[in-house]
Amino acid sequence: MATPAGPCVYVGPRLPDTLGAERLVWFHSTNAGVDGLLGSAPWPEGVLLTRTVGRMGDRIAQYVLAWILAECQEIPAHLDQRRRAEWRRLPSELAEGRTALIYGAGRIGARVGTLLRACGIRTVGVSRSPGRAPQAFDESVTPGDAVARIGEARWVVSALPLTPRTAGFFDAGTFGAMRGATFVNVGRGATVDLTALGEALDDGRVRAAVLDVLAEEPPGPDSTVWKLPRTVVTSHSAGVTAPDDVSADFASCWRAVLEGRTPELAVNPARGY
Repeated sequence: MATPAGPCVYVGPRLPDTLGAERLVWFHSTNAGVDGLLGSAPWPEGVLLTRTVGRMGDRIAQYVLAWILAECQEIPAHLDQRRRAEWRRLPSELAEGRTALIYGAGRIGARVGTLLRACGIRTVGVSRSPGRAPQAFDESVTPGDAVARIGEARWVVSALPLTPRTAGFFDAGTFGAMRGATFVNVGRGATVDLTALGEALDDGRVRAAVLDVLAEEPPGPDSTVWKLPRTVVTSHSAGVTAPDDVSADFASCWRAVLEGRTPELAVNPARGY
């Protein structure tokens, strides 16, 4: 695709090959995650990078709550009974009063925490900067402190971005500290060691898993993920970005730039989010 000469502001899912970095002054990603942009090469110095979040936090929060409530009400088991024409009373579980550890306290993680907290679930936000979004969490801890708390959780929710620090974050050590929690990943697939998750599911340290994101998308028919027990896989659909999200977030960033402010949706390339 041809691009005009001169300085360029570009909006899209990825940089076009025909656009030279020396002409780019600002790139607005139509996605929330920017690991694909930052992982291929160093980000050009001085080029503003912003991203789209829109109502994604609300959509993802409802996705997480839906699966939590479905589990508490044994919805998957009831559907299995329906297929077998079987009538058998199943026990339900109250979500209220249970604890959810939410890794990632940014805009998306905060929305998840806010919605779960409104339903009476005790929320513990896990972040390198504890204290972010205090209205979303009953308590905030660092990743190091969370290791001692993860055994209390009924649900462990990941809304982590993919950075060098978070790649493979959920490993044998993290899953080994769980005590029957259900794991929900709405962040990035490459933050999870699927082999370690499978072992934790096998021995019961992880009760069940809901995976909306995978390191390899779409997974092949022989992928490990299809062999995981008690695991639901959805097709990266928890937080689909709508066109209105892109236009609204870009307009907000544009206003901030015109006013000489750093947009709230600006990405720090050194951090990766």
